[in-house]
Parts: sequence; structure tokens; C-alpha cells
Amino acid sequence: MHFRRLHLALAVFALATFAVSALAQKPVEVWAEWETISPENEEFTVLMPKNPTTESTKFPFHKMELSARLYLASSSAGPVLAITSLSGIKSDPAQYTEFARFNSYIDAFKTFFPAKIRSKDALTKLTLVSSRPFHGYTGRSYKLTIGDLSGSLHAFVTKKRFYAVISLNTKKDDALEEKFLSSFVLPDRPMDTPKTTASGDQGAGTEGQEASNQPKNNAAQSADETPLPDTSANNNNNSETPGNTVQPNPAPSPQQPQRRPPIAGGMLNGKAIYLPMPEIPPGEANGVVLVAIVIDEQGSVIEARAISGPQNLHAAAVTAARLARFTPTLMMGEPVRVSGTLSYNFVRSN
Repeated sequence: MHFRRLHLALAVFALATFAVSALAQKPVEVWAEWETISPENEEFTVLMPKNPTTESTKFPFHKMELSARLYLASSSAGPVLAITSLSGIKSDPAQYTEFARFNSYIDAFKTFFPAKIRSKDALTKLTLVSSRPFHGYTGRSYKLTIGDLSGSLHAFVTKKRFYAVISLNTKKDDALEEKFLSSFVLPDRPMDTPKTTASGDQGAGTEGQEASNQPKNNAAQSADETPLPDTSANNNNNSETPGNTVQPNPAPSPQQPQRRPPIAGGMLNGKAIYLPMPEIPPGEANGVVLVAIVIDEQGSVIEARAISGPQNLHAAAVTAARLARFTPTLMMGEPVRVSGTLSYNFVRSN
């Protein structure tokens, strides 16, 4: 009798252990009810757990004030699903490239978001995985770790806003992450519309004259209303007056000064105000990589390419170089671009 009871107890314990193991292998979804949200004054649509918390605030960032909106679903069991919406850095190609604008928003995101889900002192790690357009907009994917949470971040920038779509968890749950991240949708980016002047249209001719007389004012007014144009070919010096009448000796239209080539800055490691360390790839990772860079007038890296060092370390070095920041360089009181190199010494500790 005692033997039978012992045998029965062992069988019950084995079944319980198997059930717990099965639950551990297949995570149970925390949220039973989901809803599609498309918040007012936002451009996105996304599927989120029902009744997410929302927050709107403003915060200072590099002499600017950015507006932030947070849509958050979190659980004591671990998962965090969130959308961060930022605005305040204008789409103005005369001041920033789209690449520099995106990087500035990423820096602002790292200032704003981690403290919303963990303490300010929680270690935050952001690793670039891939760059890909999304419905015509600049988009990138990252691996994100904040304290004990880890997961994925998809980031996109439109003319008006920056969006960060975040899925974090204390344990891996691919199904939950895919369900949330893949549901995020933006409308397709509108096609660039070339500005043309109709030769027989009195109003169009007048508008063309005003544009040539005041190129800077019009560029500032349309910065938030048109896709990022190529400003290197904005001026048309062969203007016509209304009514198809070409002036025999037209007055030259004001021209923007030619953009100076970058000045040589040499080795730039010691001049950076923010110089993140590159991620060390798996396997052998020893050697020095030199990366040639170009810094724009605002101090952001707009070009980066590896020019020497082990091939398997190039991508990590270039990714880190693109995130570096510098104080703007002035020449005769005017900000200028700077070219130079950054050196990265990869040493894997034993």
C-alpha cells in the first residue's frame, strides 16, 4: 500500500512538472482584449491592448522644446508595448539633412522614453539592426535594452513627426512582439510635386517672380508642408514674366551662395562632444578601424565610411561614427562642414 501511494505521488509530480514546462515554453498572452487606435492629430494606426495609458508633455532638447506623446501598455508580468511620438524638429533641408534630423530624434527618444518605464539610472542600450524605408519614410530597426527589459524598436520619421514603436519584455515572446510591431501603419508618403510655372497663367507667373525675389522666406514658410527637396537646384535663373514675354535683359535673380566644401579637420576623436563606443561583434574582434566622416553645420555626422581595418569590424565602427556629435565649427562667424576621421580600437577582453 505504501509503495502504491509513493508511485501515485511521483506520477502527480511528473505531470505537474510537465505542465509547468509546457507553459514556460509557450508564453500566455497577458492582454485578452486588443483594439485598433488612430489617435487624433497623429498619422499612425496600430493594434494595442485595450485602454492604453496616454501622456502628453514637452521637454527641452538642445535649445529646442520638443512635444512628446506616449501611448503605453505595460504589465507587472513584464511586457511593455509603447508608441512614442515626438515633434519639434522641423523638416527643413536648409538646416538639416533628413539623416541628421532622424539621429537628433533618436537622441531625444533616449532622453525621454527610458525614464518612463524604468528609473533614470537604468542602463539603456540601443543597437542598430537595419535601415529600411517604410511607406516611403526613413525607417530603422534597433535592439533595445532598458534595465531588465529587452526587445525591439522600430523608428520612423515623417515631415511632421518621429515615431518609435517599442516592444519590450523580461522574457522572449516573439508572437506578442510580431503582433504589435507588424500592426503599425503609416499612410504612404506623398510623391514630391515639382514646382512649375504655367506660361499662360498670370497668377503662376507672379508666384514665380515672388519666389525668385524672396527665396529664403518661401523656403522657411514651406518647410513643414513639402517633402524634403534637393536644395542644390532650387533657383531658376531663366525666369519669364507673365504673358510669355521674355525680358530682353532680365535682372539677375538673387542666387544662394555656393556651399563651401568641407574643411579638413584631421583626427576628430578628441573634438567629439558625444562619441559612443561601437558594439563588438561576435568572434574575433581585435584591430583598429578608421572611419572617414563628414560633419554638417549643426555638428551631426552626415557621411561615414570605413577606410581601413579588419573588414568584419567596419559595420560596427560606421554605425557608432554616425551617432557621434560635435560642436558646430565656425569660419568667419559662419557654420561650416568638416571632414576628418574617427579611430576605433577594438579589443575583446578575456
